[in-house]
Amino acid sequence: MRLVFMGTPDFAVPALRALHNAGHDIAAVYSQPPRPAGRGKALRASPVQQAAEALGLPVRHPVSLRRNQEEWDAFAALEADAAIVAAYGLILPQTMLDAPRRGCLNIHASLLPRWRGASPIQSAILAGDTQSGVTIMQMEAGLDTGPMLLSHAVPITPHTTASTLHDTLAELGGAMILRVLAENPAPRPQPEAGVTYAPRLTRDDGRIDWTETAQAVDRRVRALTPWPGTFTTLDDGTVLKIGAVELVDAPLDNRPVTALPGRVLDTRLTIACQDGAIRLTRLQRPGRGMMEAADFLRGQPLPPGTLLGNPHPDHD
Repeated sequence: MRLVFMGTPDFAVPALRALHNAGHDIAAVYSQPPRPAGRGKALRASPVQQAAEALGLPVRHPVSLRRNQEEWDAFAALEADAAIVAAYGLILPQTMLDAPRRGCLNIHASLLPRWRGASPIQSAILAGDTQSGVTIMQMEAGLDTGPMLLSHAVPITPHTTASTLHDTLAELGGAMILRVLAENPAPRPQPEAGVTYAPRLTRDDGRIDWTETAQAVDRRVRALTPWPGTFTTLDDGTVLKIGAVELVDAPLDNRPVTALPGRVLDTRLTIACQDGAIRLTRLQRPGRGMMEAADFLRGQPLPPGTLLGNPHPDHD
């Protein structure tokens, strides 16, 4: 089948490779333009562009598709049977949605209609969902509102992180799009009930609020690592990045936690939350790499009684 592939981040790469390995004719790959990255801010091609070039596929990376008649004409001239879209990052105008014979098919990392939008993987973990999945959807003008062609669920466990769920769903999406192209299932309208939206994340979403429950703090760290990353602050404003935590079932010798949320409870970096406690297991101070808690404490002790994330250290 003659295809156009449209994607940008790592999530889309397994689908591109699956389509290529299955023998589909990929007429062009669309990806976001190279962006400055690293300390030197040199331009870096997206993961999809890098993968496409390694496969010998032509790559296009328009800055915008809005009112871009030249790009619309170039897209239509490809005469594709279908366009496969996976986390591309640009809105496709109706003229492009209508150009391929079978339209544009989106690989979306949630069980629609739950978690339409930009951050479905992180939002599912943050909300405490017990499952996520992939939906292959026929694209239309609305935000992830199109009819569904195929969906498949995977569990979210208490140990699932954004990274592990991302990798699972990326591979699943590649397998599912092959099925859709081969089987051409009938589209099903999305249910009207159960619609939720996953917002675009910012760095401040990673700020730990110690007045949340221990379970909520644990979910935030698992959901937002590595991007945008989670962090807290010391009394002097120093930012500590948090790479991993664990729930503490019985801190303080089975006594209930009554300390102010954010208080360091012991020498093992057990931190009081609104309800219960968590233990920091990986963290990073400015100018250093992420490290295990024991290694961190050798360079910067955080004695019991230290208050994290509170702009008013004298408040008890």
